[in-house]
Amino acid sequence: MDLRHLSYLVALAREGHFGRAARTCGVSQPTLSSGIRRLETELGFPVVRRTHRFEGLTPEGERVLEWARQILADVDGLEAEVEALHGGLSGQLRLGAIPTSLPCVSLLTTPLLRRHPGITVAVYSLNSRQIERGLDEFELELGVTYLDSEPLRGVRTVALYREQYVLLTDADGPFGERNDVSWAEAATLPLCLLSGDMQNRRIVDSIFHEAGAEPRPQVETNSISTLLAHVRDGPWSSVMAHAWLHGSEPPPGMRAIPLVGPATTRTIGLVWLDREPEPMLARALLDVAATVDVEEELRR
Repeated sequence: MDLRHLSYLVALAREGHFGRAARTCGVSQPTLSSGIRRLETELGFPVVRRTHRFEGLTPEGERVLEWARQILADVDGLEAEVEALHGGLSGQLRLGAIPTSLPCVSLLTTPLLRRHPGITVAVYSLNSRQIERGLDEFELELGVTYLDSEPLRGVRTVALYREQYVLLTDADGPFGERNDVSWAEAATLPLCLLSGDMQNRRIVDSIFHEAGAEPRPQVETNSISTLLAHVRDGPWSSVMAHAWLHGSEPPPGMRAIPLVGPATTRTIGLVWLDREPEPMLARALLDVAATVDVEEELRR
């Protein structure tokens, strides 16, 4: 069985279009189509539903796709291990991180690249469900996400830090001089919050509910930069994860004030597929993570 044909199938399933899949594989569309037909001939059944365009995979094709992803991931892992045996790790580590954790990812990737200069790193801003899908489909080696709220299935985990929450609000506003603000008080402000597809928003809503409060945000977004722009330029306040303060200052005229009543936290950590052997690039980052006290770095 030709590995190229398996890679064509994986690319087609990911892109949902023959032309785009061919471009990502660096071949012509006829070459990709021919390779998939050869795979079908070898298997003895169709894997692609076709009309004049790609219509998805057959049930048999979906099963073949699962194997193809795993086989290609194992080949990549083998190649990385061979390179390591020759004297150094190489290849690209693909890491998906929930947006609230992005400011602290460099605490891990920077020492990783210093230790293994032959590695490159791709960091993607994803929600927790996208991270789960990326791991399942072998598009990611690792994720950074919540461990104790909507936990992922079929993964191994290691905790990095406890996420805390602050109110980002106008320094001249009603709470601007306070040392802390209750969740119930924060709910009375005009708010800009992350959208409901983000697990952070679902956590924030649950804490408001625990405090007996019902926030009614006027602006919702899945982009932290968009959220910050609205807080900076408009009358809104927002609830932020404290990791955002790592290396960043509140916008001019704003304060970040701890939220209390309850002063609750959630665990953020690394997740990777529960399988053997572990990808060497993933293991390299995990080894680095064991030497970095992310909690203490954020506390500073």
